Amino acid sequence: MTGLVVCVVVLAAASAFGVLHRWRSGRVRVRGRDDGKRLDAGRLGGELGERATLVQFSSAFCAPCRATRRILGEVAVMVPGVAHIEIDAEEHLDLVRELDILKTPTVLVLDAGGRVVRRATGQPRRADVIAALGEAV
Repeated sequence: MTGLVVCVVVLAAASAFGVLHRWRSGRVRVRGRDDGKRLDAGRLGGELGERATLVQFSSAFCAPCRATRRILGEVAVMVPGVAHIEIDAEEHLDLVRELDILKTPTVLVLDAGGRVVRRATGQPRRADVIAALGEAV
């Protein structure tokens, strides 16, 4: 467990300084805070995690979305207090428009209060997801 904490701290620091720019699928668009937007369990269709929540916007025929689902699910199991919620972008167009989701997969990292603290598009690497969680917890 100590190794995981060290990994999270190191990766969070690297991410904060812009060292982690690439995800497996190539360049990703990473943005910081989303103007203090907050999301709750009712709007997302699932319970928020005690410490953080990984929200994934997907579409039906998106191959990177399936891989992203697997990675985020593994991280949610590995890190206590983290939940993973997948949202079908086509079925929730109002939320997609409100949050300016332009492509799938898009991943939002929420803190315990449901505030968006990080967002990225493309297929993530497990280490990048853990680093992004460092900002939320």
